[in-house]
Amino acid sequence: MEVITKSSRHSRGLRRRSRAFFVIGTAMLSLSGCVGGGMDFLSDAKVDRSVATGTVPQTPPSTDTLSDEMTVRNAVTSADVQRLEGQPLPWANASTGSAGVIDTIVENNESGQVCRQFRTTRHSYVGIAKFYGKTCLVGGGNWQLLSFQPES
Repeated sequence: MEVITKSSRHSRGLRRRSRAFFVIGTAMLSLSGCVGGGMDFLSDAKVDRSVATGTVPQTPPSTDTLSDEMTVRNAVTSADVQRLEGQPLPWANASTGSAGVIDTIVENNESGQVCRQFRTTRHSYVGIAKFYGKTCLVGGGNWQLLSFQPES
């Protein structure tokens, strides 16, 4: 007698392979929807221009900074420029713990208004920085600080 059937070992291997192909095929089909939907290379997708970011708003100076500015202004305006003769003028603000040295004060008379331009350092808890500024004599003998900017 001649056996014309295949062994069960061969048929089990075929079932296992077909089951593996079925599982892989099902997984690929289900994942293709996730991947394909996010990558619209071929469609006419446009950039959404309605969503925009704004700039970070400028934060107002802290009370410590304002206090330091006023301390420097007071030191600059109360200094006797002729007597200093280019010597550095130290300043300190006890309320903030900041201190520095004003190394340049130049007084000029712009269109009848007395102004003083200056350069100073500020040593604070934040660090050490250089600043330049300008203060002018306004009505009533008061000095107004027009600028106090960090050097770049």
